[in-house]
Amino acid sequence: MRKPRFKTIFSRMLFLQCMTVIGILLVVGIAVIIVVLSQSITAKEKLLSSKCDLIAQSMMVSEQEGVKVGMSVASQHELLVQINVGDDPIDSYYQDEKWADVSKMSKLDADYVSISDDAANTTQFRRGYFRGHNDFSVLTAYRTFTANEQTYMLLIHADISDVNTAAWQLSAWVFIFALIAIVIAVFCSYYVTSRIINPFVEINHTVQCYSRGDFSKRINLVGRDEAAQLGKSFNDMAEQLRNLEATRRSFVANVSHELRSPLTSMKGFLEAMHDGIIPEHELRQYIALVLDETKRMTVMVNDLLDLARIESGTILLNYETFDINELIRRTLITFEARIVERHIDLDVRFAQEQCNVYADSTQISQVLRNLIDNAIKYSPDGRIIYISSYALRKEVYVSIKDNGIGIPPEDIPHVFDRFYKVEKAHTPSPQVGSGLGLSIVKRIIEQHGQTITVRSAKGKGTQFTFSLQKAPLLKRQFEGGKRNGQGQD
Repeated sequence: MRKPRFKTIFSRMLFLQCMTVIGILLVVGIAVIIVVLSQSITAKEKLLSSKCDLIAQSMMVSEQEGVKVGMSVASQHELLVQINVGDDPIDSYYQDEKWADVSKMSKLDADYVSISDDAANTTQFRRGYFRGHNDFSVLTAYRTFTANEQTYMLLIHADISDVNTAAWQLSAWVFIFALIAIVIAVFCSYYVTSRIINPFVEINHTVQCYSRGDFSKRINLVGRDEAAQLGKSFNDMAEQLRNLEATRRSFVANVSHELRSPLTSMKGFLEAMHDGIIPEHELRQYIALVLDETKRMTVMVNDLLDLARIESGTILLNYETFDINELIRRTLITFEARIVERHIDLDVRFAQEQCNVYADSTQISQVLRNLIDNAIKYSPDGRIIYISSYALRKEVYVSIKDNGIGIPPEDIPHVFDRFYKVEKAHTPSPQVGSGLGLSIVKRIIEQHGQTITVRSAKGKGTQFTFSLQKAPLLKRQFEGGKRNGQGQD
């Protein structure tokens, strides 16, 4: 199989630009030569045509007058003037000796000049060569006319070798300037192509570093052109990849730590029970501890699986219209035992008795459980938890606020990060979460195309507020209500 000659974009662009310049110069050069040659011949033809008319008009006055004008024309313009009656020459008039051989022709050269009816009273032109002592190119103007009951054939020959010489000289200059232009074009094309290709070479080298896991390298491109914008996009991508890699490593480390701690504890308890170190009357207590650690690990693993499914998009939202207030009530019932145990009061305020939203009720129920669980966990005993909902034009907002210790300002941007915990030692509850609940909440809300915000002040508690899409008013319900209203009237 034949290998391509131009393997790189650089060689292809350089070849294409050079060929384009050469083609343009070639076309322009040929066009200039043709235009100059055409204009020169046209000027000669106009001159010969006017002289033919002048001599013909003079011959119509008298043959002697025509001969006199023909001699004058031949002398002034270095032309050869021939006046013939039919094919018989009357005389030839010229000043330059180069016309001597031509003037001796007893007859017209039929191969050179073809006399036709079109030449009658109309000047015709023909180009050719006269061969004598020196060959030279000639432009001949000829016409037939009738004067004094005689048919005359008038021929005026002009030497156009200077036109051809000028054309050749112009061609030589065009060729020289074309060579100079090609050399300049090659250097310019090389420079321009290098400026275009070099950024992509640097980007390719940088991407290879990224593929090896080195995200520290950056692309240094200045300007506002497309290459600079592409370099900036790659730098942004590298920064995101580096952050993602750091998050991945942190995630693996956190998972390892979260799993290792309960496993180590469980292993120690089980080994102690297996070796008989723990008395029999304390076995149930240690078995309960192992079960608690097992439950905590199960919750954490389930949270990890839920988070992975949400982030991968494998969980498809089942949108439906439901009453968010009713869902809040049902969710609070599941926490009744813990609320009573902690002597926590609830302040639930709904702006509307019924507030329909359009969302996945199962996923939103998980959001409510996580947020209410956090509010109970971080609220001291005997405090109040505030829960409210209100509707605007297109969104419904749900707010859950506790009266706990609050979140320090520097930790607020990270509360939705996986495994992030705000100083475990400050947690008043003995129950310690996995650090995944708020991450799951944020992913679920974002999957719905909505937002969640957090407001907190140290010692004043924390408030989470998330939005949901307001359910559209069903047309059938609206029409039914309208009919009912009309019936009541």
